[in-house]
Amino acid sequence: MMTLTPLVSVRGLSKHYTSRRGTLRILEDISFEIGKGEVVGLVGESGSGKTTIGRAILRLIEPTAGEVRINGTDIVPLSAAKLRQLRPQMQYVFQDPFASLSPRMTVGEILTEGLTIQGIGTRAERLERAAKALENVELPAEAINRYPHEFSGGQRQRIGIARALTLAPEFIVADEPVSALDVSIQAQVINLLRDLQQRLGLTMLFISHDLAVVEYICDRVIVLYLGRIMEIAPSEVLYARPRHPYTKALLSAIPSPDPQNPVTRQILSGDIPSIANPPSGCVFRTRCPKAKPACATAVPPLREVAPGHFKACILEEAEL
Repeated sequence: MMTLTPLVSVRGLSKHYTSRRGTLRILEDISFEIGKGEVVGLVGESGSGKTTIGRAILRLIEPTAGEVRINGTDIVPLSAAKLRQLRPQMQYVFQDPFASLSPRMTVGEILTEGLTIQGIGTRAERLERAAKALENVELPAEAINRYPHEFSGGQRQRIGIARALTLAPEFIVADEPVSALDVSIQAQVINLLRDLQQRLGLTMLFISHDLAVVEYICDRVIVLYLGRIMEIAPSEVLYARPRHPYTKALLSAIPSPDPQNPVTRQILSGDIPSIANPPSGCVFRTRCPKAKPACATAVPPLREVAPGHFKACILEEAEL
């Protein structure tokens, strides 16, 4: 699916929950790869399963099926002890900087907690790494003795990013890292993430609903709808020539900066279906303006329609 050496390889990932009403299929047969040093965006409407993918990949929640390989090692069947040994390689930046930092811990304690759990270095060495992480996210060294409530939202998110960096990970999942921040702060954090990724050679899964931000920071984009992948393509290709009706509708929602050249909106009818009762066949067909009777009979496979460009749709380009 790609030419870069994959650092992360996801195959057949599924996540189901059982309730009194039956089985809730949150994710179904998710497969993709992320190359070393690559930033891959994951987009889709709220409720599509983006955060569930991010957490399942790092086993913050347990997948129901599938495999997740980090540097060639499938982490899904690993015991808790063996998984702990691999934790430094993969870290998570949470969406809400107000909820993800303990109010009872100083910044220094927050940043060194992972190092302490892993038994890395002496206390002085751990504090030195914490100070370096603060420097990387452009916060002053004296912040190490302060508490989270003493910082603004943007500064707290920088602390969350610094916490992920202290263990020197190769792979980071950034789960909507700017959605809880003021617009004036979002650009600063996005530029910081982009600079850190390039300077430290990080591999990143960037989860967002902001398509303009994804275009700016990501090398490739995965489009998700109701727990299934609709399209995967390099960013410049996806934004210039989307091949799936859902992707076209999402991209049409990006505001145009030029009032003299407004975007033609593609308004989807209805709401996203309930995950408890998804449509048969293609899960997008109930809202798709191009849907045909055949769309209800079988789940369309993710197929390559151009080099590095995949879509899950039975329609050919001329029919879109």
